Amino acid sequence: MNDPSVIPPTLTQTARQTLVAHGEIPDAVRVQMLATEHWSLLATRGAMWNEAFSRAAMFITVLSAAVVALALVAQATAFGPSFRLFALLVLPIVLLVGIGTVIRLGDINSDDFYWVLGMNRLRHAYLELAPELAQYFVTSHFDDEASIMASYGLNATLRVSRILAGTPTLVGAINIVVCGVLGALIADTAGASTLIDVLAGIGAALVAICGFGALAYSSIQNARRGYQSHFPHP
Repeated sequence: MNDPSVIPPTLTQTARQTLVAHGEIPDAVRVQMLATEHWSLLATRGAMWNEAFSRAAMFITVLSAAVVALALVAQATAFGPSFRLFALLVLPIVLLVGIGTVIRLGDINSDDFYWVLGMNRLRHAYLELAPELAQYFVTSHFDDEASIMASYGLNATLRVSRILAGTPTLVGAINIVVCGVLGALIADTAGASTLIDVLAGIGAALVAICGFGALAYSSIQNARRGYQSHFPHP
């Protein structure tokens, strides 16, 4: 081997395994392997975020189309029995798409947590090879929860405002409104009074709030339980 910075591709698999077993992999090869994994995580993370935006946009499109359709039917039927029947057929479909969107967005957020976790560990490996470069990294190279959140941005923490402003929460809020409208519509179709209609709508919305809240809490807890820190902040 004239150049010790690379492992020649002509080496047999046995020779490569021997180098690995004796810890003789050159630093250049280590960096190449780490960089390949880093780019893979970046590409996966980008694809997941594109899916998140696409799913949210798809839900808004379905909701907008349903609202336009309901408005047209309302004009044609003067909010009569045919309108209520049409609404009872359309709104559950909108709600189903919305619930599926919230669940998928929660899964994407959990997956994104793991991709950032992986990139933090890779940065830790980079700095083991070149510790003098630590001052140039703005993202963390530790993998405890606080360090992972720090990689999302300056002073980023899992605070209430961050959760409320998240895309899953905003989509969930729209679903809560749809649940309330659907509950009030069902009560009205059953012949209930206006007061009962309002109470039914509020009750359905409160049930939806509890359901989506429990779903968000479960998603966060599952993400926390699903990993073990290898390089915690000292």
